[in-house]
Amino acid sequence: MSIESLAALTTTLVRSILLFISYITNNAFPQPLTEEDETKYLGLFRNGDDEARNILIKHNLRLVAHITKKFDGTNEDTDDLISIGTIGLIKGINTFDPDKGTKLATYAARCIENEILMHLRAIKKNRGEVSLYDPIGVDKEGNELPLTVYL
Repeated sequence: MSIESLAALTTTLVRSILLFISYITNNAFPQPLTEEDETKYLGLFRNGDDEARNILIKHNLRLVAHITKKFDGTNEDTDDLISIGTIGLIKGINTFDPDKGTKLATYAARCIENEILMHLRAIKKNRGEVSLYDPIGVDKEGNELPLTVYL
């Protein structure tokens, strides 16, 4: 991946997240696109129109919020899950192939959910790690006892 395409992807991601946060704070989402509009913007995006991709992202942010609600019991920050879900949405739109017979929302929903699940698995994997500098207890005076004292 070239530096230019990476920069463009980063810019789009930041714009999408900022747009999403503004919708959350205003409690308003754009309405989903009609099938005709979705087909039109998908066609434009396949022909290289980045603005069409941004429109597809913007009008599917409601889907990210809906799927994020499934993960309320994970003790993760909702804003973090929404950001990660937005990354999944962007990946879903970038890889969607309308010729396969599925709808964009169906495909993107799986991408959003998978992105969140990958994040949760990574967090779970790292929870068991312990640093040598983490305290292992407290002495009688209330001072923390790091493991490095005993090495």
